[in-house]
Amino acid sequence: MRYLKNRGVRVGAVASIAVLALAACGGGSVSEAEQANESKAAAAGGECGEFNIIVNPWVGYTADAYVVGNVAAEQLGCTVNYVDLKEGGPSYAALGSGDGDVILEEWSHQAELQQAESDGSAVDLGSPGNVGIIGWYVPGWLAEEHPDVLDYQNLNKYASDFKTSESGDQGQFLGSDPTYTQYDEAIIKNLGLDFKVVFSGGETATVEAFEKAQKNKEWLIGYFWEPQWVHAEVPLERVKLPPYTPGCDQDKAKVACDYAETELKKVGRTEFMDSGSTAATLVKNFNWTNDDQNLVAKYITADKMSPEDAAAKWVSENQDKVDAWLAG
Repeated sequence: MRYLKNRGVRVGAVASIAVLALAACGGGSVSEAEQANESKAAAAGGECGEFNIIVNPWVGYTADAYVVGNVAAEQLGCTVNYVDLKEGGPSYAALGSGDGDVILEEWSHQAELQQAESDGSAVDLGSPGNVGIIGWYVPGWLAEEHPDVLDYQNLNKYASDFKTSESGDQGQFLGSDPTYTQYDEAIIKNLGLDFKVVFSGGETATVEAFEKAQKNKEWLIGYFWEPQWVHAEVPLERVKLPPYTPGCDQDKAKVACDYAETELKKVGRTEFMDSGSTAATLVKNFNWTNDDQNLVAKYITADKMSPEDAAAKWVSENQDKVDAWLAG
């Protein structure tokens, strides 16, 4: 049984055997279910086989993975495995070894992507339709009562208000998962800010910290991003840093600018994409919006649905979009 844990996403790499699920739900025989899956695969122009979806540890990615996985299993008859890995190096290593077939939400690991393309292990499949925004945020109440906090040049005068037991004599800057794309320590140092990065450990802890800070009017500044469903429920305001310019983040030790807005990418294992699997066509065509992703993420987090149920609900209500993904 695949599952999601609070305190960061963990998806068990367990196969979803479509024929058994169909037989159990429909009351038919395994043979009937197999025939149904074969018919779906034939209608889509080929067979699927095994499909290994890499899942990185944030709920938006879980939304991507389980929606694609639902369509692959239920409408293409694939055997779907979810492989939970950190982003960047570990995910690209899985593409190289064949343990994973696709990364559905690549943020900005350009060096790893270029190396994978160079050695022929992976191919850039373009955007899934999502735009990634990383930045520094404060809770809405703080921006309303102290609007000048939204300019980094005013942060030092408030450093003592942001202090915590973990940051000592400096203001606390709340980081998230240290394996995420982030260089806040360099920004703080290079802008001369009197703050210390304290990592929350993951997405769930970060979300809870901002929810608590808004509810209790606590001082908090930290790393956050979009798409993320909580923006619809908790007011967050972005702090203005020196604007991003191409190349300003090239030397990670010298970064003194904001994060770039990133058109997210899909990356596929070359052999898998050339295999003729119908899942490869699905991945190539998969495209949705930040709002689509946020809705599925909300089902999982706020509505406490399992990733499987959340994905099934969205797919059942958006078959027109799914049909476009399945088109050859």
